[in-house]
Amino acid sequence: MSSRTEQQEQHGQGGQGGQQASSVTVLGLGPMGRALTTAFLEAGLRTTVWNRTPGRDKELVERGAISAPSPEAAVAASELTVVCVVNYDASDAVLRRAEVAKALKGRTVVNLTADAPDRSRSTADWAADHGVRYLDGAIMTPTDSIGTPDAVFLHSGPLELYREHQPVLDALGGTHTHLGEDPGRAASYEIALLDIFWTSMAGYAHALAVAKAEGITAKELAPFAQGIGAILPPIFEDYAAKLDAGDFSGDDNPITSAVSSMHHIVHTSEAHGIDASLMRAAEGMARRTVGRGHGADGFVRIAEILGDRG
Repeated sequence: MSSRTEQQEQHGQGGQGGQQASSVTVLGLGPMGRALTTAFLEAGLRTTVWNRTPGRDKELVERGAISAPSPEAAVAASELTVVCVVNYDASDAVLRRAEVAKALKGRTVVNLTADAPDRSRSTADWAADHGVRYLDGAIMTPTDSIGTPDAVFLHSGPLELYREHQPVLDALGGTHTHLGEDPGRAASYEIALLDIFWTSMAGYAHALAVAKAEGITAKELAPFAQGIGAILPPIFEDYAAKLDAGDFSGDDNPITSAVSSMHHIVHTSEAHGIDASLMRAAEGMARRTVGRGHGADGFVRIAEILGDRG
């Protein structure tokens, strides 16, 4: 990532040419929206902000942001508007207002709001019908990563449009990956990746409850839990290669072995009165796979069974 001075010169600020800095508008000033705005400001961009709840922009205005009185005024202030709100119900409620849609005509929206892929495609269709240039996206790292090399952004939609606005988006730091022309592609990746994250977090919370019931503190378990986490990346890579290749061999660890381990977890949890529905669901998937004749296969076979609509 370039330094702030380099970014200011790149966007026309601080150079001898005296050109006006590039501008951007941010709609939504929750924790992530504030982080995005801060990164744009630190990159020297003229940044206009609007939030549904008044007063949330006070600190950002003190740092140089321009407060817009309405969303239509906000989007009219910049060629590029970045949206980051709680979901697409919230973003649609703003973007699809007649006066906002009129102000956006011919301008670009980059929607970094998290939601389902079909909502991304629906909003892209609406944008096309109203003459709005549209890119969808996803933020895959926490707020404190924004503006640093650790930030990760996914984008989808017209490649030429992405390339046009990439210099401004790069001000957000980290890595930006364009995944394809399908506007729902970034959200598809995000849903799959969040599936991993939240399922893992739910499993960790359950593990802490079981450990506590067995007299093990969370601090005592943590280093061993990190060890479990460390073995997962190579397993992910191996399973991905096998699934894409149609290789479901389970010579090292067949699903029947997994079923046995899962049953032990269910038994121990319920013996302590701890809800085991999460592991019962996982065990049920594994048993269903075994029941279809795949007991000797590896755990990755479950992915195929889950996706089988037959």
